[in-house]
Amino acid sequence: MNATNEKPGALLAPSDVQGMFDRISRRYDLMNRLMTGGRDVAWRRQAATIAIGAGAERALDVATGTGDLALELSDQGVPDVTGLDFSHEMIVAAEAKRQQQSVEGVTFLQGDAMNMPFPDGSFDALTIAWGLRNLPDYQQGIQEMARVLRPEGRMVILEMTPLQNETLRNAFNLYFHNVVPVIGGVISGDRDAYRYLPDSVGAFPPAEDLAGMMRAANLRNVRYKLVGGGTVALHIGIRN
Repeated sequence: MNATNEKPGALLAPSDVQGMFDRISRRYDLMNRLMTGGRDVAWRRQAATIAIGAGAERALDVATGTGDLALELSDQGVPDVTGLDFSHEMIVAAEAKRQQQSVEGVTFLQGDAMNMPFPDGSFDALTIAWGLRNLPDYQQGIQEMARVLRPEGRMVILEMTPLQNETLRNAFNLYFHNVVPVIGGVISGDRDAYRYLPDSVGAFPPAEDLAGMMRAANLRNVRYKLVGGGTVALHIGIRN
């Protein structure tokens, strides 16, 4: 829980989150691959497939980072995709990637996920991967994302989740709290950013609690599945 808000939200203030991701943007993709053994690519692909469902004309990827999930949505056939991120440097990296891959129909914008510049019901599908944990108020963030979804639109949240198995949790925490910050410090030059990561996961609501937040935001048929040995949860909900 953050220091400025009694509701569950990021451990850091928004300006600190923004600055942190600006600093690590150049090594962000490499660290994701190393931390997950490359599985983050498959998880994003799965998230995109579920979000699109039977088809989507417009999709939004919130906290898009360097744009991988937004580009995956486009690759799976969505003709109009928007990627939104709070970090200017992440958007710069995402746009460079889009141009390098010669992808059309994807637009990257810098913006605040808590107050998005889109009318109600603008999108058929919405995704957010490893970004909800960095919002100052999780419930308000989910409600804002639900606002820009059309009725029957799909929201997919891909996020780290606290391990429930105590034995596995202890082993994972040893790696997460001791190894990841060292590797992150060497590769990105910012060890503090990769200390924040395990701390933020430990403070994040369990998967069932997150499902409850989605239901409270006027989403139905909310369900989730655990991947990555129970370290990652993929949630889906449909806008009423």
